[in-house]
Amino acid sequence: MAKEVEGFKFEQRHGKERVRVARVWKNNQGHHFVVEWRVSISLLSDCLNSYLRDDNSDIVATDTMKNTVYAKAKECSEILSVEDFAILLAKHFTSFYKQVTTAIVKIVEKPWERVNVDGQPHEHGFKLGSEEHTAEAIVQKSGALQLTSGIEGLSLLKTTKSGFEGFIRDKYTVLPETRERMLATEVTALWRYSYESLYSIPQKPLYFTEKYLDVKKVIVDTFFGHPKEGVYSPSVQSTLYQMAKATLNRFPDVASIQLKMPNIHFIPVNLSNKDGPIVKFDDDVYLPTDEPHGSIEASLSRILSKM
Repeated sequence: MAKEVEGFKFEQRHGKERVRVARVWKNNQGHHFVVEWRVSISLLSDCLNSYLRDDNSDIVATDTMKNTVYAKAKECSEILSVEDFAILLAKHFTSFYKQVTTAIVKIVEKPWERVNVDGQPHEHGFKLGSEEHTAEAIVQKSGALQLTSGIEGLSLLKTTKSGFEGFIRDKYTVLPETRERMLATEVTALWRYSYESLYSIPQKPLYFTEKYLDVKKVIVDTFFGHPKEGVYSPSVQSTLYQMAKATLNRFPDVASIQLKMPNIHFIPVNLSNKDGPIVKFDDDVYLPTDEPHGSIEASLSRILSKM
């Protein structure tokens, strides 16, 4: 919250970025579980004296924040979701320090996945996957909560059932209309839960990990459609909206979702010279590109009924 300081409007926060921590849990049967998190912490606190009077007595040192991440990870004797760890940290900072009014904790989980050897899941072997699971918890001293989960780097591609027609044409337009093209994107998704306080969140272990996997499945399934027939995409915009709508329809505790889907182009190869085509291609050889690319982003949220 902004304050008036010496005739100016002043806002401040401080924190620690990119704290990397890995936590391993081992059960009595020798089965290991591992997570790797990149933690960012931002504190809104009453420490104006450090800015105005060279008095640091109200500052939580950022090195202390880093150490707290490792200490709290150690204290977690049971496996927990990245969302629950973000809430745990944010709750600690707002309850342990009287100066801190709000804590914002964002975590990115690295996608370590258990490997299979000879058809069996390995007890302690993992490989790195692709998309990353994100979480952000904003906790106020009153216990008010804003919780957001997300996906970064979810790469999706289908080789047909996509087109783009009827768009504005002018003297700068050279793109041909088509009902047959490849569609590739790298989805970034953020969804905010409807829970508004620390006391309303589900207590079921790994609830948010399961919900993350369920939301990801809905997003992916909506993009591709039926495994045999698929689903036609008239534009990235249309597909994005269907993915967002399916998520809100499926999960009552998701209040809103934001999707960012770049249109990553696969350009059909056409080799020709003055005498005509060198090789005849039938839409089966493409040049993959990553830039420039189209950028499509939208959000969808529930409309709260008026009392």
